[in-house]
This record gives sequence, C-alpha cells and structure tokens, in this order.
Amino acid sequence: MTTTADLHLTQLQTLEAESVHVLREVAAELERPVLLFSGGKDSIVMLELARKAFAPARIPFPVMHVDTGLNFPEVLAFRDRRVAELGVELVVASVPDAIAAGTVREEPNGSRNRIQTPVLLEAVEQHGFTALFGGARRDEDKARAKERVFSFRDEFGQWDPKNQRPELWDLYNGRIHLGESIRVFPLSNWTELDIWSYIAQEQIAIPELYLARELDVVDRGGMLYAVNEFITAKPGETVTRESVRYRTVGDANLTAAVRSTASTVEEVIAEIAVTRLTERGATRGDDKVSDAAMEDRKKEGYF
Repeated sequence: MTTTADLHLTQLQTLEAESVHVLREVAAELERPVLLFSGGKDSIVMLELARKAFAPARIPFPVMHVDTGLNFPEVLAFRDRRVAELGVELVVASVPDAIAAGTVREEPNGSRNRIQTPVLLEAVEQHGFTALFGGARRDEDKARAKERVFSFRDEFGQWDPKNQRPELWDLYNGRIHLGESIRVFPLSNWTELDIWSYIAQEQIAIPELYLARELDVVDRGGMLYAVNEFITAKPGETVTRESVRYRTVGDANLTAAVRSTASTVEEVIAEIAVTRLTERGATRGDDKVSDAAMEDRKKEGYF
C-alpha cells in the first residue's frame, strides 16, 4: 500500500508562504498599495517576495522611497538598479525638497527621522495610497512588537497601539474609510537571522555595505561611525582603520557600523546567530533619543 509522504515546510518556506499570502491579500483587497523600498536588506527581501507573489506578471503596484538626502550612495545606487531590473515604478518622496519648500524644518540634532513623517504622509495623500507595505520586523524594537500585520491608520496617518484589529486565524481586515490607510508588515514574523538566511538561500543581491571591509571610523559613545561626506572627526576624536560592516543602513550621518570580519553572507549569518544585541540597539544613533523614540514616531505616522 502506498502512502502520501508528510509535507514538512522549513522555517523559511513557512515564512515565505505567509508573506506571499499577505502581499496577495492586500493586492486583492485594497485599491492602491505601495511598497516602501529603501534598498536596505528587509525591503530587498520584501521586494523579492512581491516579485515571487505575482510572477510571471510584474509587481502590480509601485515602490516608494522616503529620501532623507542623507542616504549611503551605495544604497541609492542599488535601489535604482533593482527597480530598473524589475521594471516597477519608483516614487521618491524627498525630504530635502520639503526642507527647501519650507514645509518641514531641519532638527538641530542632525536626525531627519521625525521630518520624514510629514513627507511620507504628504506623498500618501498626493498619490492616494491606501495600503503601504513596510519591511518592519517585530524583533527590531519593542514598539514594532506591538503591531499587527495589518496596522490601521486614521485619516491623519496616526497609529493607536491600543486600538488594533484582531487577526485570528490569519484573517485580515482591510476595510477603511476615505482618507484612512493600512500599513502592512509582511515580514512581521521574520527575524534578522531569517532575513539573512533567506538572502543566502535565494542568492539575493545586497549592497556591499552589509559585508565587512576596512574603513576609517571614529568612536562616538562606543559606536563606530565611518568617515564619509556626512561624518568628519570632531576635535579630540581619533580616526582609526577598522574592519567593519553595517547591520542596518539608515542615514549615513547617524548609522554606525559594527566590528566584523564577515565578508560573505554565510559569515554574516554565523555572526548574527550568536549576537544578543538588536541591530537598532547596536547601530542606530537616531533611536537613542529616548526609550520610546520609535513608538513616538509611529504614533505620528512613521513606520
């Protein structure tokens, strides 16, 4: 007698299937989705999942980048190259343009995180986007862990962590009124290690900043910042040459590197597997304003 072999999905296959389901559900349920794509590793994986979800057809929605004007040049080049390869529309919401127009004002601490929010919300209104895919993961920050996969936002783009919709049995409620929107997080159940394992499995291209190389850096409060067009040594600081890589690629003036010799994706996975400090805790100077910095920005309309 023949029997049907049990079908066991791997961890990555399960996560991939869940994310593909979410992407397709939004495309079917909401009128005008957009995928936030910065060229960072999470958005790279999310874009690859979107490609898979709708292949062999093209991705049926545009991608958008909220450009602070302080990005790593390598990441912007990667963003443009990947968008061109997939033939998808790129919408750029420019913070420098908003500063020049006087609609937002530069903050004295050098961070443009808070002024990204009104630029994002203006782009959402201008283009009529009703659903925004974000690459946030729950292991990044405690505020991220409070999110549902479908995160409802009111007509002002704001988030109330105490007023969220149930998602029993992976059933998602995308009903919205005019002016409201949904933020969607297909990678909610992924970890940093899952992201890197998937990049290795699928052989996905990434910006070279994620792999270790020798750079001139300055140590500021125990965080290593590479010397670049946005960062120069202050009086009393010493520039040293270190082997470093980036765990996340935010603004070049506020994102630190970590000491590393991992020059391949497999070596990065080995490092991530034993680390106990989150990538934001290790590298994001802009999230050290307060313990609730991320949650405050999310309530204002940020991801």
